Amino acid sequence: MAVYTEVSTKEARTLLRQLKLGELKAMQGCAGGIENTNYFVTTQVDEETRDYVLTLFERLTLTQLPFYLRLMKHLAERGIPVPDPTANAQGDLVFELKGKPAAVVNRLPGKSELAPTAAHCAAVGATLAKMHLAGRDFALSQPNLRGLPWWNETVPVVLPYLSATQAALIQSELAYQNHIAASSAYAALPRGPIHADLFRDNVMFDQVDGELHLTGFFDFYFAGIDSWLFDIAVTLNDWCVDLDTGAHNVERAQSFLAAYGAVRTLEQAERELLPAMLRGGALRFWISRLWDYHLPREASMLKAHDPGHFERVLRERATHPDLLSAVAT
Repeated sequence: MAVYTEVSTKEARTLLRQLKLGELKAMQGCAGGIENTNYFVTTQVDEETRDYVLTLFERLTLTQLPFYLRLMKHLAERGIPVPDPTANAQGDLVFELKGKPAAVVNRLPGKSELAPTAAHCAAVGATLAKMHLAGRDFALSQPNLRGLPWWNETVPVVLPYLSATQAALIQSELAYQNHIAASSAYAALPRGPIHADLFRDNVMFDQVDGELHLTGFFDFYFAGIDSWLFDIAVTLNDWCVDLDTGAHNVERAQSFLAAYGAVRTLEQAERELLPAMLRGGALRFWISRLWDYHLPREASMLKAHDPGHFERVLRERATHPDLLSAVAT
């Protein structure tokens, strides 16, 4: 999250009143993330306070947004812990604020866990599998906009900023991913709506009666229709690696995949292609972080992510695919 477009309390108050969410009591810009403008807002209805997230979309269009918001609504109605978008009296989920598309969702309780244990990873794995199954009957369709076509378009843009060694790695990996995508095994992978950005800071946990509870997945604005395996790979690449080195963590990966598999069994093609998808997931975020780092947009509170992290993850995944043998079978 970041703040590209400044919103006044008066402007926010007007929208919240139109949505019948109560009177604005507090409003604070959010510093994390890089795509949209986000504010935490607190309202009051009678004696009750309620917390929401107000988002202004800086890149997504009015034609793209219904997919994301309707997907969240669809999942919330099926019991998946995700933010539930607020509709107006006409049933609309997208509004205009400061000339930008905007939406308001409830703020999830709890906090993100940036140093996860195997138990956290198991909770994420089980919930991700439930989310995939719950999305099977979602009617809208939109491709993963940060998928392979975007990689092919963006690599030439970031190449001038890379060393010769980095350029060789990114080009060879892109060629490998194009080769994988052309295979019949890849075409047969089960597909549906995916989160595509399920990092540690996009999941919330809380303690309930002394027990760990996953309270929600959020930030669905990279979601799209893609292989469920790619969603698994992206998630493993964040939750089950060492952040300093990018090295694979066997214990956490085993816990994640065992919990996921207890809800939805991986198909043989998924087990075979998992090492390739892990490389693809690392490539996707290396490219996007290079793009954001070297070609930044101006934004209040913007914090660019280190592109070197996913370069390290990619090198680890490409060099040590055998480390997954214990968890991918």
